Amino acid sequence: MIVGLLAVAVVAVVGIKNKKNADPEMVVCESGMCTLPFPADKMMPEGVVAETVAEKPLPKLLDLGAGKCIPCKMMAPILDEMTETFTGQFDVEFIDVWENEGVGQTYGIRMIPTQIFYDAEGKELFRHEGFYAREDMLAKWKELGYEFK
Repeated sequence: MIVGLLAVAVVAVVGIKNKKNADPEMVVCESGMCTLPFPADKMMPEGVVAETVAEKPLPKLLDLGAGKCIPCKMMAPILDEMTETFTGQFDVEFIDVWENEGVGQTYGIRMIPTQIFYDAEGKELFRHEGFYAREDMLAKWKELGYEFK
């Protein structure tokens, strides 16, 4: 996902740069979409395939809860902030067990919210039931051998 966003950003920057340097007569606009010719010096030689960077697996924090559960609602902004802050370091995922029938049973959920910590290979490392503060989750990651900046 990060690689895809990076590729989109690069294409946008190149497009803006090329548009500033483009001959106005070379710009083609149809149906509200404008295109520019791609500069020949920026094209890859024939037969060369762009190398894609394989994303390495990351540790994951899975939160199982429900959108209408009070402690789950209290966890939502914490999880959102952690998703933004620790992108590329560990994944954060939320599953609503009330909207996804059977998921609670699949994960052996006894109460919500439940947080499950996984290593990069998907092995469960730790499970917590109930509200879990950000500082406590980061302390648990550290205890499990992961330190995030």
